[in-house]
Amino acid sequence: MTVRVKVIPRSVRTEAAGELADGTLKVKIAAPPEKGKANEELCRFLAGRYGVARSAVTIVSGHTSGLKLVRIER
Repeated sequence: MTVRVKVIPRSVRTEAAGELADGTLKVKIAAPPEKGKANEELCRFLAGRYGVARSAVTIVSGHTSGLKLVRIER
């Protein structure tokens, strides 16, 4: 499964913040966007949300962007 995600880094806590009009998942991330910390936190969050191992979640595109395409293998 592939999920589009809008990431908002440096939030108070990591949590889902709803969905955009086009179906993109909006996620607030507590980690800063430095040295991949926000990306790693996003992958951990999505793994927990979808009940899969962390290794099953990979960022396909948007590594340095606020909009990301994430693959989740089940």
